[in-house]
Amino acid sequence: MKKTLFIGAAALALSLNAQAQKSVSEGIAEYREMLADGNPAELYEAKGEEVWKTPDGPNKATLEKCDLGKGPGVVKGAFVELPRYFADTGRVEDLESRLVTCMVTLQGFKVEDIVNDAFRKDEKGDVAAMATWIAGQSRGMRFNLPQGHPEERRFYELGKKAFFFRGGTHDFSCASCHGEEGKRIRLQDLPNLTKNPGDGIGFAAWPAYRVGNGQMWGMQHRLNDCYRQQRFPYPGYISDVTIALSTYMGVNAKGARSVAPALKR
Repeated sequence: MKKTLFIGAAALALSLNAQAQKSVSEGIAEYREMLADGNPAELYEAKGEEVWKTPDGPNKATLEKCDLGKGPGVVKGAFVELPRYFADTGRVEDLESRLVTCMVTLQGFKVEDIVNDAFRKDEKGDVAAMATWIAGQSRGMRFNLPQGHPEERRFYELGKKAFFFRGGTHDFSCASCHGEEGKRIRLQDLPNLTKNPGDGIGFAAWPAYRVGNGQMWGMQHRLNDCYRQQRFPYPGYISDVTIALSTYMGVNAKGARSVAPALKR
């Protein structure tokens, strides 16, 4: 009798816990839906388009001839096919590193000046703003990262290794949070990024506006903070490891519909 009561109580506790988690998830979803119509990311989109079209740098040039993989100046559809290999640089680039390439080659900026300012709180935020606008031009489109070039496949494998690599003071990896189904940290669901997590989830949701700190984050910023939470040393802005991780997650997200720029807690 006691055993039966114990089993019944345990089942009830599990049921109540599942219901509580469901109600929390529903509440967060409703909160995001209420804020979606006034997503501050729209302001960054407007700024990004302006920066793209405004002459700047030592060369006083715009970025309207920047090739994001679809041809010079073509923005629509580019975001959902990045990172990818670019013959002119001989390397795989994500959206933010490709924008830096164009700012250097077309406008005459020095790469170190852009990279050194990338994570500062007083940054102009031009790269993040442009990434937000460009991502918005592919909203609703499905990810289809190319894997035809050997370097693209190599970066996928490098990203996979980095995703599962454990280290730091807590022996964490990306997979510690994002390698299984049904994980959560506080009120945040943690999607499984080893496969396609679904439309607008994980890789398909960034760039995104962070309500908690009032900042617009591209994938480079998101990965930088993930390394912070793992107690790893910060990666370099637009470094190979961040681009490789984006390649791994982006290829895994094939077929997912982009909702970027999204709204995050």
